Order: sequence, then C-alpha cells, then structure tokens
Amino acid sequence: MRASRPRGRSFAALAVLTLALALPLPATAEAVEPAPAVVPQPVSQTSLTGSGFALTAQTPVNVISSSDPDAAGVGSYLAGLLAPATGYTLPVTTTSQPASQAIVLDPNGPSSLGAEGYTLNSTSTGVTVTAYGAQGLFRGVQTLRQLLPAAIESTSVKPGPWTVAPVQISDSPRYSYRGVMVDVARRYFPMAQLKRYIDQAATYKINTLHLHLTDDQGWRIAIGAIPSLTTVGASTQSGFTGGTTWYYTAAEYQEIVAYAKSRFMTVVPEIDGPGHTSAALASVANLNCNNTAISPYSGFDVGISLYCLSDAQHISNVSSFLTTVIDTVAAMTPGPYVHLGGDETPQATSTQYNAYVSAATAAATARGKTVMGWHQLGQSTIPANSIMQWWGDADDRSSIGTSNETESIQFVRNAVAQNAKFVMSPSDHAYLDMKYDSSTPYGLSWEGYVPLSRAYDWDPTTSTAKLNGTGSIVSAGQIAGVEAALWADRAYSPSTSLPTSTNQFPEPYVYAEHMTFPRLPAIAEIGWSPQSTHNFTDFSNRLATHGARWTAAGINYYAAPDVNWSGGGSSGGGAFNGVHTLATGGQALTVPKKGTNGTQLTTSALVSTNSQKWTFTEQPDGSYTLVNVGSGLCVDVNAGSMSAGAAIIQWTCSGTTNQRWNVAAATGGGYTLTSVKSGLVITTASTANNAAVTQQPSSGSALQRWTIG
Repeated sequence: MRASRPRGRSFAALAVLTLALALPLPATAEAVEPAPAVVPQPVSQTSLTGSGFALTAQTPVNVISSSDPDAAGVGSYLAGLLAPATGYTLPVTTTSQPASQAIVLDPNGPSSLGAEGYTLNSTSTGVTVTAYGAQGLFRGVQTLRQLLPAAIESTSVKPGPWTVAPVQISDSPRYSYRGVMVDVARRYFPMAQLKRYIDQAATYKINTLHLHLTDDQGWRIAIGAIPSLTTVGASTQSGFTGGTTWYYTAAEYQEIVAYAKSRFMTVVPEIDGPGHTSAALASVANLNCNNTAISPYSGFDVGISLYCLSDAQHISNVSSFLTTVIDTVAAMTPGPYVHLGGDETPQATSTQYNAYVSAATAAATARGKTVMGWHQLGQSTIPANSIMQWWGDADDRSSIGTSNETESIQFVRNAVAQNAKFVMSPSDHAYLDMKYDSSTPYGLSWEGYVPLSRAYDWDPTTSTAKLNGTGSIVSAGQIAGVEAALWADRAYSPSTSLPTSTNQFPEPYVYAEHMTFPRLPAIAEIGWSPQSTHNFTDFSNRLATHGARWTAAGINYYAAPDVNWSGGGSSGGGAFNGVHTLATGGQALTVPKKGTNGTQLTTSALVSTNSQKWTFTEQPDGSYTLVNVGSGLCVDVNAGSMSAGAAIIQWTCSGTTNQRWNVAAATGGGYTLTSVKSGLVITTASTANNAAVTQQPSSGSALQRWTIG
C-alpha cells in the first residue's frame, strides 16, 4: 500500500487505448448548445440542436430483449435512479423492437464496442443507449444521468423539468481495471455506508472495489473455521476498542459482493501479510513465534507486526492458516482476484518474506484466483500474470537508471521479468488519504499535499518512468489500469496529532466523501478517457457542474479551490464556497469541546481551531450548507423546529432544508444566516464566552450579524 520505507504514518518515526469513430455532425448543426459536462470525458461527444428529450411520468424504459440476463436489471436500476427526484415510476418494458418517445437500452450492439463501450443518442424523440451487453449499458446510464439537470440526483421530489441534453456519444474505456480501495480494516464501514460509497464510485464508471479487509487494527471478514479472528481480531479499530460487530459476516460479505455486482463492480478482497497482521496475531496464538497471542491493537503505527516465519513449524502454521482463510474468502468472491498485500515488512528477512509469498500464492492459485499484491510482492517468485499494485512516487522515479535505484524500482523490475501486470496507484497522486492542503481536517501529508490538480496530473504509462517521462519500466501493454486508495489511518480531526477522544472521528462516510470528492472523478477520468483528452482546465470546468449534483445527492464533498464551483450553474454564484469562520462581537460560532451529534452550538473567543471552521457549500437553490471542519457535521435546527428559540445544533448532514441557510448582507454590516425551512435567523445569546446559539426572528440585532472570515 505504501514502500519499503514507511508511509510516514507513525508519529513516532487490459487494455490498449480504444479509439471510437466520431459520429457525423447532423445536417442542421449550425447552432448547438455547449457540450454537456460529462465526467469521465467520452471518447467522442457531439452536441446536437433541438430541445432534447423531455421525460414524463409515462416515459417507458425500453430494454431490447437479448441473451444477456443482466440487461433488464439495468433498466430497473435506471428507473429506480430517476424515481426519487422526478417522482415518476417509469414503466420498464422488454421488447424486441425499440419503442418511440422512450429511453431505449439496447444490449445487442456490435462486439467492437467491447464489454464496457456504448453509444448514446439523445434527441427530442427519445434516448437510445446501445452496448454489447449489460455492462456497457450500465456505463452508458452513468453518462445519461449527467445529461439531466443536477437535481436528478436529489433524494426527494423536485419540480423539474427533466430534459436529457441533445447529444451523440461514442465511448469506451482506456483501461479495463478502474478501481477504488477502501480501508475497512482501520475504520470499519457499516454496510449501508459501504453501499453508499459503491453507488458513488459507480457514477464515475469505477468497476473494481478493493476491500482492505485485514490489518494490525482489525480483521473484518468472518472465517467460520477460525471464529477468534472476529471475536478478538475485529474488536479494535484505530482509536477504538471493545467492538463486537465490527466485521462482515459471511452473509454480509456476500451481500456486499452481490451489491457491487449489481453496479458492475468486481470485489477484490485483500488479506494483508506477512506484515500488517496484529489482528491475526492477537487471534491465533501459533502464528506467533512464542505461541502466545498478542493483545489486540488499536493504535496508528505501521511496520509493527510479522507472521512468525523463522522455522519450519511456524511456516507450516502460517501456511495452514492462509489456506483456510484464502479458501474461505475465495469461495465467497466470484471475481478473479485475491490481493495478498506484501508491503511494509522492514523486519522480514528475504527467506521469511519468500516463505509468506510461496504459501499465500499457492493458496490463491489453488482456488483459481489471479494473485494481486502491492509492488513489494515482486521481490519474490510470483505466478505469471500476477497483478502488482504500484504505489511508488516521484522519489522512486527519480532513481531510475541511476546506481541508487530504490528497492521499489528493483521489485518492479523483478515483477516485470515474471510477466506481471500492473495497477497504478502512485501515492503522490492517487492516495485519497493525503490532505488537500494544510487546512484539511483529516488524513496525512507524508507525500506532501495532493490537491485536485495533482490527483489529475499524471499518466499511468509514465508512473514507472524517469521524471522526464522516458524509460518506463512497465510497458503500456503491461498496465491493467488504475486505482485510487482511500486509507483510513487518520480518519479523524484534527489529524495532525493523535486523537484523545473517539468524538474526533466522524462517521466513516463523512471522512470518505470529503477525501474522495472531487479527487476520485479525476482518477476515474485517467482510467477511462484517452490520454489525448486530458486537460486540467477542461476537466475542472466540466467538474464544476458536478458540485450541484453532489449537493443534491447529499455528498459531503470538498469544494476544492482549484475549481470554479460558482461557474457550475448554481443559482447563487457560490460566493462563499470554502472554509470560513463566523464571528460576531469577537466571538466565533463553535462546536463545544467533545461535541457530538445533537450538540448545541455556542459562541466563544475566536481562536480559529477546527471547531470554529465551517465549510460553506452552495446548494442548487442558492442557499448554503455549513459543515464543521472538526466534526464533519452540519449546522442544523434541533428537530427541524419552526419555532423561535429552537437550538442550533450540529447533526449528520442530510441535505434537508433545516440544514440550509440563506446568506444575506445585513444592514449595519456583516451577514445574516436564515434557515430555509423556518425563515428564522441564527442568533447568539450574548457576547459572553459559551453563549448558546438559537434561531430567532430577524431583528437587526448585532447578535444576528456575522462576519464571514
């Protein structure tokens, strides 16, 4: 996940570029609307004249009959996707011929489209998505949703109208593997939150979900033959102890796999080793050299554990353990891959490391699985056509061809010689746990900061090349794809020091969404779109329109300053988007110490801590949500009250009107913040420390006028 050097987390220390023919311009294309802002950028996209196709409550979703049993499911998925915002229950039909005035999904396209390619044609008479099977239809549907107004992503009924922009698109992916990794080992994601993340990733044509299931801080997958792995190994997370349900049962794991499959995503389970194994060492005594289980670990360090591989008996113990675990996981995972980890084992000798790789790869291949591993696995003998995941950086690249090549580069060379393929996850571009900048409440910065522009500015074909882009160790033909990695080492705020309370940890989805959006769409575009289309200015202009989509969907995204979000079509101009303090009379709006869900806000002396910093994000109606940088929770009215005097609290962000605030210049200076739901104004009781904040009728009082800093 990370190099033979530490990731800096311890405070103590397959595919060829696919070109599609551009569709011809229509004869009447003398004046067309700007191209719809699609992410990832399609291979070919032509805007058409005309009004586009208007959905009504009677519009059918017409699936053309085929031999692909999953095609009808794509039609039902689309109807379900459109229902919350439109209020329509669109009829889904299966016929042999396309219907008129319909959304037509045709899975009988030419094989030249490939498994994921599609064409999309939208005019005033209807929309047709054509693909060579259901998977391509599903990718086309993700584009179709971006041709509708941003409010289509809302979870509640909106007024519309619902018009699909007129366009012709021909599209297919650059790489067949486009993944996102979720570290559920250090921070357990409840099922509903993991499904939410799957849906969000699928929107941007991500097709692989890599689950980091085991690490020092926790074991998250039930193994029936070894129940202690969950009764003991799952009892901890980073910063948490005493858990009894922090793992996926066999049934839950299979539900995750099935849910991902319904979104045409392949699950890659990772069983890490021979390091990152404290949870296993705490659960199974004979994996330790003294045959005594260690204590479960809930800390934050790395490079602290290793299976005992120093003698024949313990190598046999580890081999037997791995066979049981990998057999169980492989049997529940229909996808082709099992990820065996392999990184950060500075204390392992070559003999010990090789013993692990031999045992783990034998267990995986016996189950017919393709071996995956972090690039360090390449130092050992691996099966041909294994997939190594590269997470090196510019320091590694700068050493290429010198007398001081890093170990990581040497391991890559060894893997290439064994006919390995590579998934590219350069940590200085594709690690979603890296801070955007110094104000980011979560994550780390051992690779420096990774703003959106840096997440976009790389090419898989030069990820293992010299800094000038030449001399790539991994050829283009050996690159299977790309993957963004969401580690959870520091899923709390402020993450610049070790936490002192579990109250510093927001819900996993709050952390995940803040760190993922907008960077995952950038990496998704790198994996999908032709390299020739990559241009950050163009990308950021297209992405700007997606802020309103994320807001409508309730995604707690980071309004990256390298995007002009106000240019994305939102009604209010987004003048306040970004992180601010709110102060009146020298006192700042504050989450009190150890504040949790439901805590009433106060005003206290302005010290600019994260508890006093608020991320303003404009909504489609021109109002704003205010998310506390420290807690990740939204400014809310207690119980959605309409009454004067109701407490202003922080609460899990939901996108409802009691969490939306109209910002207006006030007579006498400053700004008022008025609840969209109640029409009442955020008011502090006094200028004394720890004064309570409530909603009150607008009075012009200085206690209602806020400086936005």
